[in-house]
Amino acid sequence: MSAVVIRRATASDASATADVYLRSFAAALPTVVRPRSDDEVRAYIRDVVVPSRETWVAVAGEQVVGLMVLAGDLLSQLYLDPDWRGRGIGDRFVALAKERAPQGLSLWTFQVNKPAHRFYERHGFVEAERTDGSGNEEREPDVRYVWRP
Repeated sequence: MSAVVIRRATASDASATADVYLRSFAAALPTVVRPRSDDEVRAYIRDVVVPSRETWVAVAGEQVVGLMVLAGDLLSQLYLDPDWRGRGIGDRFVALAKERAPQGLSLWTFQVNKPAHRFYERHGFVEAERTDGSGNEEREPDVRYVWRP
């Protein structure tokens, strides 16, 4: 894993970061309908996420292979390139999130994303709430997880 560097995202990372998000979402959540087009996702990541959110990327060589976005104690996004899953990058992102929010974290994931449930539970997160999805733009039933030190 020493070849993968985790660092803050820069404006020049935005396009590759959006591509990782799109590939990861398609692979992990094929039944979830995205409310935004690929171009809208790219613009949002370029114009909002990277410049104004605490956005981290995992980079292998020159290639962005993962992203994590924090908003205070909310782990807002964590996506890995499908070809880079299972290599410990997600573990490193979660460890960094816990460092950045030592008082605790929360996150949302879709109910259909069972691999994410297992991943977060393995990292000490516990289910706190389930919803019918009416509060998210995908309108997909979701689960809120929390981690407390």
